Amino acid sequence: AGAVEEAAMRAFAAILALAAAAVSAMPISRRAISMDDVKSGRVGSSRLANRLGASGKVVIDGFDDAQWYGQISLGTPAQDFLVIFDTGSSNVWVPSSTCTQSACSSKPKYDHTKSSSYVANGTKFSILYGSGPVSGFLSEDSFSVGGLNVPDYTFAEINDVTGLGPAFSMGKFAGIAGMAFPTISVDGLPTFFERLVDTGAVTVPEFAFYLEPASGITPATTGELVLGGADPAHYTGSLTYVDVTSDTYWEVALDGMSLGGKSVTSTKKAIIDSGTSLLAGPTDEVKAIAKAVGAKPFFLNPNEFTVDCSAIDSMPNIDVTLGGKNFTLTAKDYVLNIENVECLFGMTGIDVPAPAGPLWIMGDIFIRKFYSVFHLPSSAHPKGAVAFAPVRA
Repeated sequence: AGAVEEAAMRAFAAILALAAAAVSAMPISRRAISMDDVKSGRVGSSRLANRLGASGKVVIDGFDDAQWYGQISLGTPAQDFLVIFDTGSSNVWVPSSTCTQSACSSKPKYDHTKSSSYVANGTKFSILYGSGPVSGFLSEDSFSVGGLNVPDYTFAEINDVTGLGPAFSMGKFAGIAGMAFPTISVDGLPTFFERLVDTGAVTVPEFAFYLEPASGITPATTGELVLGGADPAHYTGSLTYVDVTSDTYWEVALDGMSLGGKSVTSTKKAIIDSGTSLLAGPTDEVKAIAKAVGAKPFFLNPNEFTVDCSAIDSMPNIDVTLGGKNFTLTAKDYVLNIENVECLFGMTGIDVPAPAGPLWIMGDIFIRKFYSVFHLPSSAHPKGAVAFAPVRA
């Protein structure tokens, strides 16, 4: 590859997720990815976009190597797994000791024969991702995260990870912990957070993500997922609550989006997704925004864009309007700048057909700028709500 391509291969960076309990914070590790991951196929299409029927791709999301991952434990004694905490899906799964595929060889595997609290279920389980199936069977065992425990949680043991491709074998994660609504859960299984609420392990029916401030990508950061509340130490001002419009994904009404004060979308809804690294929206709108900021199509995929690093300071702000309030992203927020060598425009195109779409996905580029609190349905918010406030630097 030429010098420009080699530089571009360092342009993508993963923005990660984190986890903590209601009373004790648990740090989450981060694994940055490179363009080598993209070129080799270790980064695939968006899990959320594919489940919604999107024809385009979210280039890097929390399901592939761009990860925020933290620890959960299953069984007695505890068997530990690093998982992606994902507000775009609703099931928990980990690799099974019965998985003989090479992709499982380097992963910790749940062995129910070594757990005294295991209860057999055996129901077949399968999720179809854009690149293929992930399947196995259901089991029941104790589940813990951040010091909180569910004594009898039903999750999936996975023995076929074909659908994940190299993303699974090369990534740091060894499972998914879904945090969307039970309505989209495979087999109608309750989410782990729903069970924590139902059992009284947490008394406040909300959880909150903190990602590092978007002042640049650093090689080692930690974040925090609070289960059962929010941590004011991580945000400034007051939270703006925006009611959920569909109790499937964390979908809210999108009042508008503007670039330098000019409207750039006619789309009316957005999904807040911790499992997607970039902002993702209708292809035509994304291409128009990219052109307006001077971004050029990336050579590996025309739905991805790079920008001149030296132009960042002169690029316009993007205002996302939710709940009647503007949430402003500066160019330093929406451009991933790697050592001033190559800069990735943090937006990619997807086309989600009706009735689910069209829509925008507000991924980690948005969440790392604005502390995000996910509130389950309550008397104040019958369908639930997502609240935002600027992250405290």
